[in-house]
Amino acid sequence: VLLAYQDSCALCKLKHRELLDAAHIIPDHEPEGLPIVTNGLSLCKLHHSAFDSFILGITPDYEVIVRNDILEETDGPVLQYALKNLHKSKLIVPRSPSERPNRDNLAWRYEKFISVG
Repeated sequence: VLLAYQDSCALCKLKHRELLDAAHIIPDHEPEGLPIVTNGLSLCKLHHSAFDSFILGITPDYEVIVRNDILEETDGPVLQYALKNLHKSKLIVPRSPSERPNRDNLAWRYEKFISVG
């Protein structure tokens, strides 16, 4: 997964491999949560945690959506620049179409994000 994204976070472009994770779109404890590139995203530690915590979601059209309560919150620069500024931005996807996130998997995960929010 990290190689498909050229060792870069798909949300913020951070290129420090030691700060990147291969994040599952559909978690591996689910039957559909296969350990394959199209079910993964290269995310920095902060964005991986935000994705897993449903602070942000990604639509099947690769649009990043930040939860409304987070958008309304006032805090320091990390919240503003690392999370809130991602709202309605586009996911950075691999060059190869065969390595891009599976849209059905993203739809599955986005439904979970909507139900939590």
